[in-house]
Amino acid sequence: MKHQETAQEIIKAVGGTNNINSVYHCVTRLRFDLKDNEKVDNGSLKKLDKVMGTNVSGDQFQVIIGNDVSKVFDAMVKENPAIQQTTENKEPKSDKKQNVVLKIFETIAGVFAPMLPAITAAGMLKGLLALFVSVGWMSAGTDTYRILSAIGDGVFHYLPLLIAVSAARKFGSNPFVAIALGTALMYPDMTALLSSGESVGFLGIPVTAVSYASSVIPILLAVWLMSYVEKWVDRVIPAALKLLLVPLITLLVMVPVTLIAIGPLGTFVGSGLSGGINWLLNEGGLIAGIVLGGAMALIIMTGMHYALVPIILSNIATLGFDKFLPLTFISNMGQAGATLGVFFRAKDKKLKTVALSTSFTALMGVTEPAMYGVNMKYKKPFAAAMIGSAVGGGFALAFGAKAYVLAGNGGLPGLPSLIGQTFWYSFGGMILAFIVGAIMSTIFGIKEEEGDAEALAQFSPGASTAPAKVVSNEAATVNVDDMGDPTPTSDAVAVAPMTGKSIPLKEVNDPTFGDELMGKGVAFVPTVGELVSPVTGTIMNVFKTKHAIVVRSDNGMELLIHVGINTVKLRGQYFDAHVATGARVQAGDKLLTFELAEIAKEYDITTAMVVTNTADYKEVVPVKLGEITMGENVLKAEI
Repeated sequence: MKHQETAQEIIKAVGGTNNINSVYHCVTRLRFDLKDNEKVDNGSLKKLDKVMGTNVSGDQFQVIIGNDVSKVFDAMVKENPAIQQTTENKEPKSDKKQNVVLKIFETIAGVFAPMLPAITAAGMLKGLLALFVSVGWMSAGTDTYRILSAIGDGVFHYLPLLIAVSAARKFGSNPFVAIALGTALMYPDMTALLSSGESVGFLGIPVTAVSYASSVIPILLAVWLMSYVEKWVDRVIPAALKLLLVPLITLLVMVPVTLIAIGPLGTFVGSGLSGGINWLLNEGGLIAGIVLGGAMALIIMTGMHYALVPIILSNIATLGFDKFLPLTFISNMGQAGATLGVFFRAKDKKLKTVALSTSFTALMGVTEPAMYGVNMKYKKPFAAAMIGSAVGGGFALAFGAKAYVLAGNGGLPGLPSLIGQTFWYSFGGMILAFIVGAIMSTIFGIKEEEGDAEALAQFSPGASTAPAKVVSNEAATVNVDDMGDPTPTSDAVAVAPMTGKSIPLKEVNDPTFGDELMGKGVAFVPTVGELVSPVTGTIMNVFKTKHAIVVRSDNGMELLIHVGINTVKLRGQYFDAHVATGARVQAGDKLLTFELAEIAKEYDITTAMVVTNTADYKEVVPVKLGEITMGENVLKAEI
């Protein structure tokens, strides 16, 4: 699906443009402020190829995309000009009441998320420079080093200017006026005046000496207040004079106010927050590492980690290191290890493939596929990941592990940010988190839907369909291993296995069947609780829960017949099987009976019949849709 199509489907699923107050994106997620979260169609969202999952943080609705999030976001804005204003400049007020703390977190996230590419690029370069110097590939005194260092350091030195632009967009004020405010604070003569050691005053009011280079909180508070000043001035100034007087008055008010009050207050608040968190990290040691390491996945899920970005940046700028960042690496390794444990325990071949691939992407620093696609889905692996992260975090902080730059990648590619005196403690914590997460996940195991997972693995397109066991019933005694896996020898026709209504497979409300992941076929809405064989052949599998059967025709067509959606949860209740695995059957022979009325009270009774070896055929098509009686021709497969 193209990004434009994905964007349109997402907008439709979240209730349309009229339900969107604002939307922006971070590294992996679209973050919506919606008028009504109840209008979201989660089912439709999760069926989209590009959507890994969804999450709700406070009132913010998040759609997890992964690496392509920026492309989907750009397509969303391009194709829907109606949301352009809300995504870039103005954020309409929502009628919803929201927790103040969560609102602060989301505001900080909204300011810092757009800046992350520049910050992380600079941080990665600083990390690589540290690596090159430590191994002797470059000298710190060369011109080349100084130029590269300027690229890395410049972003952090002039960080208030980046924050000014992003905050102005978030708060709905003029970004260029915000930059002008920031440049006034960092003007060389201003810096010299404030660092002179002499008393400074403005119109007789004392100005506190504060250094604004690399600062975070002061400019954030200043631009927030500026947005209100600017809007008030804009309301009272005549239209003919707005262009000149609105920015002039705004700057004349805000620069002195920032120097006299906002700057010192922001510095005090920032120092207090940094001091409190750093005290916890420094004094808490092992215990802090266990608690924060184990909870890191939850912190990231809620978006609370963005609230710590100002503190992390302040620590790196003032102290030269930060102790919180290693925990993010360790948490990612815990997720990667837990997903690897799923790979070891899963029976479903498709799930094993997904688990292995997402474990690798988590190692590379992109955890959403592993966290949302595997670990949270099966719950126990997520607990295993938290345990691994707690062990790794405890080890790392017990030895005072630090990060020295903000690289922006919490996986193996971001290791340069950890290079320094405590590198091996950070790396050791990562290894521990990975190993413990994998071991605990393997021990815990996962609860695959009984019968379904095994069948999906055995009877997915191209998979072998020969169970290695001997089975028998009154019709036959067969060594199933001897059946082999023959290539279809001719065209095949299947008759309707039940009476009711035949419908296109794509109308089944289950992506496994509706998206034809198992193969092509047809579906039925039964009116009688009886299932007969659609072909003459051999029963390959009768599920333990008796809600599904696999049969192979004598000419090689393999059919999976699955009665109802999620009926595996009934664990066989209301179902009776009349054949066993390995039995020989004729088309029309009774396979199952089931209590249709009882099942329909709780579950969608739509029944899918899928040709699991669709790839062996040139075409698989229904030959009759609508009202149908068992025994009528319903599906044809052509070689």
